[in-house]
Amino acid sequence: MISFLDFVNKNQLIQICRVIFYHFCQLVLKNKNKSKLLLILNKVDTIAIHNELKKKNRIMFQTARIFLNRFSLSSFRTLRRNSATKTRRKLTETTEKNGIREIILNDPRTRHSLSMDMMAELYNEITRNLENEALRVIVLSSTGPVFSAGHNLKEISDVGPEKSRKIFDRLLSIIKAIQKAPVPVIAKVDGLVTGAGCQLIASCDMVICSERSSFRLATADIGIFASTPAVAITRVMPRMKSFHMLFTGLPLNSSDAYIAGLVSCVARKNDLDNEVALICENISNKSRIVMQIGKQFFYKQLEMDIWDAYMLAEEVLVKNLKMNDAQEGLESFFEKRSPKWTNS
Repeated sequence: MISFLDFVNKNQLIQICRVIFYHFCQLVLKNKNKSKLLLILNKVDTIAIHNELKKKNRIMFQTARIFLNRFSLSSFRTLRRNSATKTRRKLTETTEKNGIREIILNDPRTRHSLSMDMMAELYNEITRNLENEALRVIVLSSTGPVFSAGHNLKEISDVGPEKSRKIFDRLLSIIKAIQKAPVPVIAKVDGLVTGAGCQLIASCDMVICSERSSFRLATADIGIFASTPAVAITRVMPRMKSFHMLFTGLPLNSSDAYIAGLVSCVARKNDLDNEVALICENISNKSRIVMQIGKQFFYKQLEMDIWDAYMLAEEVLVKNLKMNDAQEGLESFFEKRSPKWTNS
């Protein structure tokens, strides 16, 4: 029996796999009858394959047929899955220095879209080793002129309701992780933020942006109302400005975003790194345990009416005063020296 190895070398085999994977993976999964798949391949021979492989079309295509005949459908699925795993790029970069963990979105080909893979990496990096007392701040940033283009529209359009719900739930898990993190999470924005990217940054504890940054919710232009981003921005921006942003799709520049409360402060592009570093340094100089209970209290009291919030604040303050770091802070103040925190 003829073996496909008789026809091809390593480079040719890679080309064959690319053709099969990228042009026919969906067809393979939908057509369990292999003979039907071969008929499909025969039909496409003169169309897609001819354009892609040109002069080498026939020997490559013959090899693809032999490849399919020699291996079962389950083997093909396994090979496809293994190939995807090996070639998958890392979509984020993380640095950690002096208690500051910076998670950098790094998928410029999709304008740092929040794909399932991107969000999985973001979640893992945000939640990783949070019990480490040396960690004081988490910073989210990106490369290039776009912070994030929001959800990956191609990914959303290719799935049904159940899978799309999983996509939206994954971003919600990131937002919950940001709120529950024991340290402040800061978005460092230098460029355009759209769609669910606005939802992500509005859910951070602080947003520091450059003057050139802009923010836009324009998914209604393609027939999709920005429902989940609306939840985030209406909790940090006034109703009138939020409505204008959601229903017109017009961009919000950095100064308007600052006035509206979407960002904490605006810096010149060349000063952005220094501004974020200064904020991180100020946070890092404080007791981590005090920052943790303060953050927990901050978000909990937002859900209460004003008098219940005051009652909770009294409880938190009384417990805070009993802590070792509170006693050390008071002593250092009266003794005119820098405090030595024990995070207790």
